[in-house]
Amino acid sequence: MNNHLKFKKILIAPLDWGLGHATRCIPLIYEFLSFNCEVTIAAAGPSLTLLKVEFPKLKFLNLNTYNIIYSKNKRWMAFKVALQIPKILKAIQIEHTWLKKLLKQQHFDAIFSDNRYGFYSKNVYSVFISHQLQIKTAFYFTDTIIRWLTYKRIYKFHECWVPDFESKQNLAGLLSHPATLPNIPLKYIGTMSRFKKVQQEKFWFKYLIIVSGPEPQRSLFEKKIFEFISETKEQCLIVLGKPSDQNNLIQLPYCKIFNHLSSLELEKAFQESEFIISHCGYTTVMDVIALKKKSILIPTPGQTEQEYLARHLVKQNWCYTFFQDEDFDIHLKKAETFKYILPDMNAYQYKKYIQEFIETL
Repeated sequence: MNNHLKFKKILIAPLDWGLGHATRCIPLIYEFLSFNCEVTIAAAGPSLTLLKVEFPKLKFLNLNTYNIIYSKNKRWMAFKVALQIPKILKAIQIEHTWLKKLLKQQHFDAIFSDNRYGFYSKNVYSVFISHQLQIKTAFYFTDTIIRWLTYKRIYKFHECWVPDFESKQNLAGLLSHPATLPNIPLKYIGTMSRFKKVQQEKFWFKYLIIVSGPEPQRSLFEKKIFEFISETKEQCLIVLGKPSDQNNLIQLPYCKIFNHLSSLELEKAFQESEFIISHCGYTTVMDVIALKKKSILIPTPGQTEQEYLARHLVKQNWCYTFFQDEDFDIHLKKAETFKYILPDMNAYQYKKYIQEFIETL
């Protein structure tokens, strides 16, 4: 390895709304480590726990949590989030102040923020990572206003990386390809999946079910899943998305249940399962596309981003979808006959961009 690639100090900070932002940072972190970079991770809550399990030897810093509270009723979801905008703006300011203090004490060559809008510095090269340049609402007018406000935040960074493809064949549609793009250096880096595709001759599980997302919707989804598996005789593997929970779980006759799996264990579970059932989180989308897996992606109730994403993917026959309050049995039977058309995409394009970035530091 060339000497000029050694010992770059990288600070990475994922948002803590669910585990998806932390999870998609895992391949990013591994790639920086492969270039002998010194990586420090700043995170909060379950995201911090997950990354500590994955990278026990790295240095961690505790960030503030946004502590966003979601509604149980999807009709009130947008309204409830809107009421918390002052709290979100305050959290952004707190994390920016925290970072400025940190940078007076420690040196970093670059900062990578996954959707933490306050995690930037004028003096250290700062990269913002997001697939959601356009935050979707129910109205075009509010979409435009929110995009303008979002870009004002993104412009504080030196560069923006979008985990999607620049071509017309892409994962996130208008979320990552809005009519107007940010006016800073922008790179479409492809999917960020920690998994590698292998040829699987036999599936041990009919369904791999990943329970994910912010509360209370994560627990409501879990309840629906357990109602379904109590009646099925199909072999299932369930991951509850609770890395902090050490409780032993009862195993059902046709089902294995885990609070959390490491990346290697989850990769094996993906490969050994015929169908993936999950909320339509973007990190899961990247994983199923990278592995060319048949998936059943269910939008988190009230999350307009996931509802749009599910519609975009099903139009291309890349996944099957239905709403969380609908009948699981009926839709899983329909998924059996759904004509999946799984695309061939370079799932590891991001590696090239990381190498180029390190060489410029």
